[in-house]
Amino acid sequence: MSRENVELIERSFAEWDLNGEPPWHLLHPDVVVADHDILDAGDYRGIAGVRRWLEDWSAAWSDFTMEPEEFIDAGEHVVAVLRMKATGRGSSVSVERQDAIVYAVADGKIARLDYFNNRAQAFAAAGLADDTE
Repeated sequence: MSRENVELIERSFAEWDLNGEPPWHLLHPDVVVADHDILDAGDYRGIAGVRRWLEDWSAAWSDFTMEPEEFIDAGEHVVAVLRMKATGRGSSVSVERQDAIVYAVADGKIARLDYFNNRAQAFAAAGLADDTE
């Protein structure tokens, strides 16, 4: 099943890139987002929670892009390593870094995503060894 999970995550990025919107139909109705880059954010739950997370994210950045660099089958999880480029809304400071998201899939849909602002944290959360350290 893990190859199918990787393909689901790849498809979600491709659809977002094509439409400029999250692929809502690929999200489990009870999806949970945990953004480990936002202090004290708590979890965002359900489709409304995903919308709120994206609004919170957009409030910090005047523009941003996320380009996938690799998708890793981590058994029960999929890790997407991304190149994030953004400009601070208030500061106009440009940021470019490697972020990563750990995904969990249930019933053929994205059920959870844990967003990290670096690869090492995501790998640790997924139980993987990071060979780039």
